[in-house]
Amino acid sequence: MEQTWRWFGPDDPVTLENARQAGATGIVTALHHMNQGTVWTTDEILKRRKQVADAGLVWSVVESIGVGEEIKTRTGNFREKIDNYKQSIRNVARAGVKVICYNFMVITDWSRTNLMYRLPTGGYALRYDSIDFAAYDLCVLKRKGAEKDYPPERVRQAEERYKAMSQEQIAELERVLIDWLPARDFAYNRSSFKQMLELYQEIKTEDLRANLIEFLREITPVAEEEGARLCIHPDDPSFPIFGLPRVMSNAEDVRAMFAGVPETACGLTLCTGSFGSNPKNDLVAMAKEFAQRIHFVHLRNTHHDADGSFYEAEHLNGDTDLIGVAAAVMAEETRRAKEGRADAQIPMRPDHGHLLGDDIDKKMNPGYSFVGRLKGLAELRGVMETVDAFRSGRIS
Repeated sequence: MEQTWRWFGPDDPVTLENARQAGATGIVTALHHMNQGTVWTTDEILKRRKQVADAGLVWSVVESIGVGEEIKTRTGNFREKIDNYKQSIRNVARAGVKVICYNFMVITDWSRTNLMYRLPTGGYALRYDSIDFAAYDLCVLKRKGAEKDYPPERVRQAEERYKAMSQEQIAELERVLIDWLPARDFAYNRSSFKQMLELYQEIKTEDLRANLIEFLREITPVAEEEGARLCIHPDDPSFPIFGLPRVMSNAEDVRAMFAGVPETACGLTLCTGSFGSNPKNDLVAMAKEFAQRIHFVHLRNTHHDADGSFYEAEHLNGDTDLIGVAAAVMAEETRRAKEGRADAQIPMRPDHGHLLGDDIDKKMNPGYSFVGRLKGLAELRGVMETVDAFRSGRIS
């Protein structure tokens, strides 16, 4: 797999030089300042490509060209936004960036309740606490009908948790859930977030899935014409939150998308952390089943608690068999190489590393510190070298 590194642009505290020091050869980035549905202009794309090239690296993957709520709901000026999206695909592909990651999560992107979960090692991880989440949803946000989404015992636990929280803890939980994301150029407050939830009151899962497929039927032919590959990122977490519809949480969702849009250019970002947030998902089986349409891989791990909570574990020490996933993806690379496919090498990046060492006292995008991802990439590089050695017969 091609070893890549996510970079949030010139303001990222982790530099392109750091990415090279980590051993990455490719960069995953986006024009975050142009992600409100406008066309990504060729000048801005070439400027970003030059920044990456001047550091001795290659811009390998776009992550992401944002998909606005108008497109997801097919309301407002969604037609203009789709046309802009098509032109952005053309522009990045013609600049040589052929892999385009995106997501179809409504309102939120990835969601956690704690960005500084203390580990026994002394480092910090991202955590989703199911009781904290319910406490916010039921007792702070007071979402209409929320009590129907939880069993009575969880409602009781949430109410007890809320009563034990200080105002500072409540404010921080709210900030983490609705008012923060790396590289997002806008924020919600409680009122605007509730307004967005109202937008989705009448949109069910089947409606959102239909909107996704309609969107893909429009943009996939453009990607095919330009030799580009689209790869949808799964829901994170891969189960419903805030009563919102989810359409990319499990193997059935992926199958439904591929059935609706059978072109190879419509593919998948296999994010083991996002799919792995739901312990029902078998990541090795999914890697094998969808191998031919996996265009990008995020490798990270999760550890689950009995109540549905999880935290992001060390890359090789969680509930997902990342060695098995890597072996399945590398087998697909071999198959593609034999066919002479231009996309034989699949880009991979380590994802959501722990906050470790000197980074603890520095300003970092949560999940995207230097040392934690450096550690993750080194471990994953070792996995890939070992898998390759077994398959080549160098070791047995």
